[in-house]
Amino acid sequence: MKTTANALVVTIGLDIAKNFFQVHEIDATGQVVLRRKLSRGDVLRFFEAQPKALVGIEACGTGHYWAREITALGHEVKLLPPTYVKAYVKRGKTDAADAEAICEAVTRPTMHFVPIKSPEQQAALMMHRSRELLVGQRTALVNALRGHLAELGIVTAKGIHRVADLVAELVGAGNTKIPPLARASLCCLAAEIEAVEMQIEELEALIIEWHKSNEASRRLAKIPGVGPITASAVVATIGDASNFTSPRHLSAALGLTPRQNSSGGKARQGSISKAGNTYLRRLLFIGAIAVIRSKRAQEASSWLARLLERRPLKVVAIALANKTVRVIWAMLQGGEAYRAGKAAPLSVMPA
Repeated sequence: MKTTANALVVTIGLDIAKNFFQVHEIDATGQVVLRRKLSRGDVLRFFEAQPKALVGIEACGTGHYWAREITALGHEVKLLPPTYVKAYVKRGKTDAADAEAICEAVTRPTMHFVPIKSPEQQAALMMHRSRELLVGQRTALVNALRGHLAELGIVTAKGIHRVADLVAELVGAGNTKIPPLARASLCCLAAEIEAVEMQIEELEALIIEWHKSNEASRRLAKIPGVGPITASAVVATIGDASNFTSPRHLSAALGLTPRQNSSGGKARQGSISKAGNTYLRRLLFIGAIAVIRSKRAQEASSWLARLLERRPLKVVAIALANKTVRVIWAMLQGGEAYRAGKAAPLSVMPA
């Protein structure tokens, strides 16, 4: 439909893709005034010619870039979780239907929105994602090397720190178990492991440098179970803690609260929802495990010691990670330093 002279476009739903974008516009009365497909190069020119409007975009990798660019043109842009938009798709899945659903969802008063990340936040997260990818590649290479040597009867203890023992067996001239062709092939894997290890160390050095330059990240690193890697990832991901209305809101966003299945006045809580950021949740869980295995931490926290007496290790780790997230929210919200002390015990969630 063509835009009339008297129609006021107040809401725009933008379905983004690699090359072609779908636009759905409605006026103040909710009437559709425009449906159009745009090429990538026409998007900013289109919004530059539009009157100031509320623009909805699904949150994704490139969504933050388009949100910043369209905001710079004077529009109000909001990012929506794709899961929340799906409920507004009436029938079938097309770009036009998705844009219409976004346009409707962005106007809902109870809708939750994703904060727009700055280029600096995205750059910090790219360091973490690159490191995570390389760690996965290193694990795959080590498993391949370990498996191939096991076929020849060469087995060493588990753990990434025991890879040197595998390489020593491989390059040892006196080891006659390894045929020359196998040795040549496995030496390539060993060289790749060494190269990836160096790249991981370089990225970790960049993350530590960023951590030291960020005041909020340095404060969070004082929390037990939160080191520079976790602290920098939290600050880069969360940004402004005021985007979350409460500490439980942040904990729920990271998937550390129980999944609800309540009805008829009966509250039923299942395992944790595992929603939100998988990377942050894993870092917090690993940090909690490290705290639990520390005898000093158990002696300092009677709550943790009592919990370990009646709950499995991983259940306690989830409860401790939940508690840590709430401390993180309070510190980011109030700009305070970490203060060790007794805290009210949290209810334990089933594993």
